[in-house]
Formats: sequence, structure tokens, C-alpha cells
Amino acid sequence: MKALRFYAPEDVRLEDVPEPECGPGEVKIAVKNCSTCGTDVKIFHNGHQNLTPPRTIGHEIAGEVVEVGADVNSTHGSSWAPGDRVQVIAAVPCGECHECRKGWMAVCQNQTSVGYQYDGGFAEFMIVPQQVLKVDGLNRIPDNVGYDEASAAEPFACAINAQELLGIEEGDTLVVFGAGPIGCMHIRIARGVHKVGKVFLVDVNAERLQMSADAVQPDETINGAEVDVVERVMELTGGRGADVVITATAANVTQEQAIAMAARNGRISFFGGLPKTNPTITCDSNVVHYRQLHIHGANGSAPEHNKRALEYISTGQVPVKDLITARLPLERAMEAFDIVKAGTAIKVTVEP
Repeated sequence: MKALRFYAPEDVRLEDVPEPECGPGEVKIAVKNCSTCGTDVKIFHNGHQNLTPPRTIGHEIAGEVVEVGADVNSTHGSSWAPGDRVQVIAAVPCGECHECRKGWMAVCQNQTSVGYQYDGGFAEFMIVPQQVLKVDGLNRIPDNVGYDEASAAEPFACAINAQELLGIEEGDTLVVFGAGPIGCMHIRIARGVHKVGKVFLVDVNAERLQMSADAVQPDETINGAEVDVVERVMELTGGRGADVVITATAANVTQEQAIAMAARNGRISFFGGLPKTNPTITCDSNVVHYRQLHIHGANGSAPEHNKRALEYISTGQVPVKDLITARLPLERAMEAFDIVKAGTAIKVTVEP
């Protein structure tokens, strides 16, 4: 079969490899969609400390079950069968550490990941490892949800995790930094699930800002390359600031601006991680203190967030199909990385 294999930074090859065999505690799927994200681009250029090459990459996965290991249904009390349509979690918790026992699976200290420690979804077939099944991380795709939409459930789950930590209330004013796919998903979730009020979308790339604005219709777009973002948000909110700010970008300045523009009792999510070479910001601690701000980190998701994402897509609360604006066959998967890096599409999916 064909698979996209990572050997070293900037050495990623589309190869013919043996089709994987399904062990007794595993499920084998035919991959129908594996979507791409900025993390894939980072892996391509820099590798990752948890990624052991050679490795098939890709972690936003939906497919069809083709084989079920002999022990799977008896061990996990499940009833998987060939033909089942499934979505696979990417971040795989251990289920046993202190955090997992507390129900904080998104921050499992022993987390492994599909496409890092296990072969991922840029391939014609893939093995769903035993550890994924152990934590209930293989999810049935609702009948009215396409494989393409289901593959977007994983990044969507990460956004759900972040927003659940923020205590968003109906009518809250929201600012989202980053007009990429995850920024669009944040806006859709905030409106469809949490019923926020005014939404402002911020980016420094005018074309990307326009493309995403056409899709998710924020109340205002703000080009950070042209105006003072904090000043503009203050104008738009009558001097009060934003109730909720989500930084879905890897830019240090956006985190500093988030603190400066937050209203009293404002909630901030540092959703996008910063470069490891420059991970610090300047924080006016008195602003945090006197405005009683709440600053949250958010990283990854738990299996339950993936289930919730599929449910929100199925009910129509959070549409995602129109956010998938580029589709490529596996043979052109390398082009997908270029498109993501250039920001010329909202969401890019590969269809093996």
C-alpha cells in the first residue's frame, strides 16, 4: 500500500510499504480521510521528540473498519465489525495516571499519539492500536456525517476542550486571534454551542482574514498588520474590552494583546503554543490582578471531546463541511503541507 513516511526533518517520502496486519487486540481500517493541520507542517520541517522514524504520519483520521482483532469485542465490551464507519482520536491517554483518574485525560502525563508513537493516517490502511480501544477512542461516525467532516472532529475536539475551560456565557463578546481552520472552528463552536454575542476575528494576513471571514461571518475583522488591535477592540466594545479571548496562533504578541484587551473578569485561552525558541511573553500582572482575569492553557483533547465533536457536527450545531476547502489524493499529500503553510485554504484533507 501507499503511505507517507517521515524519516527526518524535510525527509518525508510517499512509499510502497506492506499492508499492516491486524493483531488480536487491534482494529484495521481503510482510511477514507486524513486531514492536515499546522502540526503536520511543523513535523515535516522539524520532526518531533515523540516521533520515532520511520513513521507514517497523519492524525486527523476517519475510515471504514475492514478487520477486527479476535480479542477486541470481548476485551472492550464493544461490537466493531467490518463496514463500520469510524473516527480515531489522535491524543491517546493512558487511562491510569493521576490525571486520567481525575478525568483530566487531555493532560495525561503518559499520553501517546497516533502519527507519533503509532503509524498514522496518511496511508491506505491503518491499525487502530490497542491503547486507543482501551480508552474508548474509536468512535462511530453518525450516519449523516461524511468521512471528510469526521476527520475534522479531532481539531474540533481540541477547540471544545479549550472552550469548556473558559466558562463562556451567552452574549459574551469574543475575540479570536488566528484566521486559520482552528480559529474558524472556535467561532463556530462559540456561536453554535455557547451562544456568544459579538465575534471579532484578528489576523495579520489580509487574504486569509477575508477567506475565513467569508466562511464564518464574524461581526468584524481586524487586520493586526494595519491597526492597533487592542485599541480597535476597545472601540468596538465601548471601552469595556472582550469577555473571552482565544489566541489560536503561535505569535507571542497576541497573548500580550489578549491580556491588554480583556474586560473585567475576562477569560483568555492560550490555545496556540509558542515557538520553543521564544516561549515567553511580557505580562502586566497588575492588569491580571485588578481586572480579575482568568488565563487558561489548552492543549489537545480527551476521547470524550471527540465524541462531542461528532455529535455537534451531526446535529448541525457546528457545521464543518464548508470549512474543508481543499481535497487531495494521497499521491499529492506533500502538496497539502504547502497549502497549509501558505494558508490558501481553510481546511485541507487527504483522501487515500
